[in-house]
Amino acid sequence: MLKIAMLSMWHVHANEYARFVSEQPDAEIACVWDDDGKRGTEAAERFGVDFVPDLDGALARADAVVVDAPTSDHRDVMVRAAKAGKHIFTEKVLAPAVSQAREIEAAVRAAGVSFAISFPHLNGGAVQYAKKLVDGGALGRVTNFRARNVHNGCEWLPEYWYDTAKTCGGAMMDLGAHPNYLAAYFLGKPARVASVFNTAACPAGVDDNTVSVIEFDNKAIAVVETGFLTPKSANTIEIEGTEGALVIENGVLRYQTRGSDDWEIPERLPEPLPPIPRRWMDAILYGKELPAQVGIEAAVTLTVLIESEYIAHREGRVVTIKD
Repeated sequence: MLKIAMLSMWHVHANEYARFVSEQPDAEIACVWDDDGKRGTEAAERFGVDFVPDLDGALARADAVVVDAPTSDHRDVMVRAAKAGKHIFTEKVLAPAVSQAREIEAAVRAAGVSFAISFPHLNGGAVQYAKKLVDGGALGRVTNFRARNVHNGCEWLPEYWYDTAKTCGGAMMDLGAHPNYLAAYFLGKPARVASVFNTAACPAGVDDNTVSVIEFDNKAIAVVETGFLTPKSANTIEIEGTEGALVIENGVLRYQTRGSDDWEIPERLPEPLPPIPRRWMDAILYGKELPAQVGIEAAVTLTVLIESEYIAHREGRVVTIKD
């Protein structure tokens, strides 16, 4: 039985992860730790486990951890967990700064623990199919990518979500992770970034309507968009290349290649992959392989992108990525 400590219930998805762990036949919640005693105690009571106010004490009870701590605390929590030999699953982003992400990466590699990050949009059948089309050359050389992911979080996110000392950003730091890791998944290593961030409804300093443009080493250009203002969205992915194009809207894929006048819709898409926390558990318990696209290197790349996007907006310039 895999014993998993829930390291903070701060994140808006923390209860979902705790519930998922509690439903697994070969895993259990060992305890809850949180720097907010009230929040941690309430969660521990909800899941029928102990609240442990000391992080080292919580780590001593577990084989693995799910990190839902504030983004500002990710480095300290994950480095301590790795040094204690605990396997790590974390919410995105890995850290708000590349220097912190590198510290986490070094600790994870030194400890040899299993690491996975929550990149759930990679699991869907449409994205799997699109990746095969791109890698198989059906679209030729990919030149353009666009992903948009928005919701109306300004109407329902908890008030503490606007405390940038903890979140380290707004929409792009949070929901913007999805279009960013998708862009890197399809296009590879980023080279340059430019951004425009606006605040329309959130408190001052919290971006809620944002766009970044990324040039990749292969000269493909990606546009990633996110925001907290829109109740309905097609959650669109568009990929264009020298031989064709594809579009995914709300999980429905269509594509067109040179010589065809019509858009093709696959009769059947691949089945969705198991949830990433389950695959992480399988890697720990049964030695199954975790895909690199949810591993530590991909997690660092996301931080590289997002930190660069915030710098580009703040300083009003194009940022060249050196990592």
